[in-house]
Amino acid sequence: MGQEVVVVTGASAGVGRAVAHEFAKRGACIGLVARGRAGLAGAKREVERLGGKAIAIPTDVADPKQVFDAAKKVEEKFGPIDVWVNVAMASVFSPIKEMTPDDYQRVTNVTYLGYVYGTLAALKTMLSRDHGTIVQVGSALAYRSIPLQSAYCAAKHAISGFTDSLRCELIHDKSNVHVTAVHLPAMNTTQFGWVKSRLQRKAQPVPPIYQPEVAAKAVCWAAHHRRREVWVGHSTVEAIIGQKFIPGALDKYLGKTGYESQQLDQPEDPGRPNNVWEPLDDKQDHGWHGTFGQRSAKWSLQLWVDMNRDWLIGGAIGATALALGWRRAKLRQEMVREWTRKAA
Repeated sequence: MGQEVVVVTGASAGVGRAVAHEFAKRGACIGLVARGRAGLAGAKREVERLGGKAIAIPTDVADPKQVFDAAKKVEEKFGPIDVWVNVAMASVFSPIKEMTPDDYQRVTNVTYLGYVYGTLAALKTMLSRDHGTIVQVGSALAYRSIPLQSAYCAAKHAISGFTDSLRCELIHDKSNVHVTAVHLPAMNTTQFGWVKSRLQRKAQPVPPIYQPEVAAKAVCWAAHHRRREVWVGHSTVEAIIGQKFIPGALDKYLGKTGYESQQLDQPEDPGRPNNVWEPLDDKQDHGWHGTFGQRSAKWSLQLWVDMNRDWLIGGAIGATALALGWRRAKLRQEMVREWTRKAA
């Protein structure tokens, strides 16, 4: 079997770049898709240093032609695509009353339609071979929206709806192409210094915060296990389950706490550059971590349990069976001793 061929959108920074690292450790051939040329160049060097191969393809995922062209370049370079990971995103921190139609259109075009175009490009090559996996990197916000990120939350909800429809159609067609979603908690990425913001203070991820490497491990694992969804972090589980049972209570809670929890004490610079329309890593590589490293977890017990639940359940069943077997053997011994005593 040849080397695995993977495409990662949003690969120049954040979760996308960490995902590329994780696949590189497996020796994969990776198509790095993003807008920022310096970030892509940095990601390419890292992939090759980690043992993979890479091609960097500057691409705005909001343009379907660019996405399809990127897929073609990857296949010309490395061969048929095995895994496609949709990560690229854009966001605007702002109350809805201050948002503009252009804000919503751009975030939707990148964060939602970028996933649609990536999925279509992947299906074009995967369906004919009846093989491949598409990973949609989602968020707890795909289930439970929060204030000040309405465009991003709506786009993540839309991705879930689109993906559910696709699952049904793949089942109907008896296709072996698999689609899965990995829903993330708050991540320590560069986006909080890049996104457009109308907040008075600097934006921050809602704690608890995780390093992007945690997400990358979940994405790589999901790409190789036929799981419908993978939830990362206890906060994601709490948000998704809470939305199912107490949505009204969460509305009130987030209405009271959601503004403060997303802002630092430092004032925001209203004139700072943002990456909504143009990349900020086109000339300078800013890496993939944000500024919240000291507050970010490098491991998730919840994710470890989820990824290992089959053998954990099997182990628990085995231990229970052994305990019951030992108890039955003990009872038989006691019965034999009792019969022997009476016979004597």
